[in-house]
This record gives sequence, structure tokens and C-alpha cells, in this order.
Amino acid sequence: MVRDLVATGRIRTEHSVKTEDIRVSLNYPDPLCNHNIVGVDSSHFGQSSQNSNTFHKPPSLNNMFRLDGKVVLITGLGQTSDDGWGIGAAIAMKLSQQGAVIFGGNRTQAAAERTKDRIEAEGGICDVHQTDVTDSASTKSLVDACVKRHGRIDILVNNVGKSEPGCPATMQEDIWDQQMDLNLKSIYLTTHFVLPIMEKQETGGTVINVSSIAGLRYIGKPQVAYSATKAAIMQFTKATAVIYADRGVRLNTVVPGLIYTPYTRALAKRYAPDGDEANYMKMRDDQVPMKRMGDAWDVANAALFLAADESRYITGQELVVDGGITSSTGRV
Repeated sequence: MVRDLVATGRIRTEHSVKTEDIRVSLNYPDPLCNHNIVGVDSSHFGQSSQNSNTFHKPPSLNNMFRLDGKVVLITGLGQTSDDGWGIGAAIAMKLSQQGAVIFGGNRTQAAAERTKDRIEAEGGICDVHQTDVTDSASTKSLVDACVKRHGRIDILVNNVGKSEPGCPATMQEDIWDQQMDLNLKSIYLTTHFVLPIMEKQETGGTVINVSSIAGLRYIGKPQVAYSATKAAIMQFTKATAVIYADRGVRLNTVVPGLIYTPYTRALAKRYAPDGDEANYMKMRDDQVPMKRMGDAWDVANAALFLAADESRYITGQELVVDGGITSSTGRV
């Protein structure tokens, strides 16, 4: 590199010596170099003119993934029982544990209150608002309530979703429409109201959408509406991330695989052949290369990473949390 710079005249030598003996001096400290370079444009050493933090001291590990003072708006944080953790409730709790203030929207107030109580029992701050995220007025009311309460929205987590079985020939039109509204339109509505707020904030914002590996491949059961919406979520996120990349707003998707939650147990009761719930759960475990389903905390940890400043250069991406299913050809 030095020889190239000498040849192009970018380094001025003080006297004629071998290139490896050149004394040079930088305009900034470089802990990896003891040479003194004279008259060198620092851009030739890879320092971005738009990022003055390139050579700053790395943050302490003790402060990694902290969200102190950040305001999180999350949908679908309700918990139907005190037994176990759903994905939305776990994400809300995990972000709260890292210092965030939680404001949640949920269709059922009682389920939202259960998560609120759990968070507050751990010393966190959580408000909840009964919301139908398939309805524009209700979604706007949720966003307005969060801004009125906290003055800003730093992180948006879209977690609502539901799966109904069926292929195009067997699924009723009203079920298809319900899946489109709940799984996909809800994300359009929240971002429709939140993105203008985030781009006006000096610190921008972060959006995390929860999808599913059903949007990446067929996973063994006909659920075409669910699969279609979950695939659409990923592309919606990618396209919007590019549009907002220079506006200080990042958007990414968490893509869970087979996750053990209270909802999974409800599915077992509903769909287990001959009512054999234990065998149904074993079948799901066996589908995973790691031979076990994940849990809600696996998804929550992924959401935390994407919410934190440590992922500040990541946007428009999918973070798959599936124990290896989508990396294993032929497995369903």
C-alpha cells in the first residue's frame, strides 16, 4: 500500500529512503501503527467521511444491548395464562429488562394486563392499550396514546399473527381475508402511523417485524394464507428498509421456526391426531435438526439484538431462529 501511495504522489517523503523506512504522520491516532505519515488524506485508509466513530474506542461489554430510556411500542404482547411465555410477552419482558419502557397494544385487555403485571413485578414500566390492529382508527389511537404518554417511539415490534389451515380450494374467503388483515395489514397500519414519527426524531428508530419460516418454505401443513402473509412481511420489510435507510430508521425481520409457547399447546389440543398431544409435540421436536423446538426467549433474544444499537448497521435483513430447519435440505 505504501509503495502505491508513493507512486501516485499521495505520500510526501522527507528524504530518499526505502519505502519501508518512510516516516509518516496521521491526522488521527492509529493504535495499530507507529509510523508518522506526512500529508496523507485519511480517506485512503478507509475512514468514512460520514462516520467519525470508525476509530473510537469500542463500547464496554457491560453496556452492550442496553435500551435505557428507549420507548418500545409492541403489538400482540398478551399472555393468555401464567403458564409459560408467548413470543410477544417474552419480547416485551426482555426489552424491559434491558431498560426499555414498554407500551403495548393487544386485542384482549386481560391478556395484555397479565404481561403488564409480569413486567412491573420485575421493576419495569409497561402500559397497555386495547387495540384492533386490523382497524386504522384503532391503530392510530394506539400510536397516539404512546406518543402522548412518552413523547416518542424508538422501537416498534409487530408481533400479531395467527395461522389457519387450508389450501386455496378448501379455505373460505372470509378466513383468507382475516389472515391477510391480521398478519399483513396490521404491519402496514402500524408502520403507516409510526414511520413519520421516527424519521422526525433525531435518533430515528427501529422496526422489528415477526414473520415465520412458513414464509420461506413449506413446513408440512397446508396453511397457504399464513405462508403468503409471512413471506410478504419479509419483502415488505426489505423494501421499506431501503426506502428509509437514509432517514435514520432501520427495519428487520425476526423469523421464528418451531417454537414452544402456550399457543403451541393450544394447537396440539386442536390438531393432534387422535388427541395425542405428547406425540404431536415429539413430532415437532423431531422436525428440527437440533431435535427440539425453541422457546419464546430464543426469539426475544433475536429481537433484542435487532433493537439494540449494536445492530445499527443492519437493515432490511431476516434473522432466522429455527434450530437449523431452513438450512437442512429436505426436512419438513
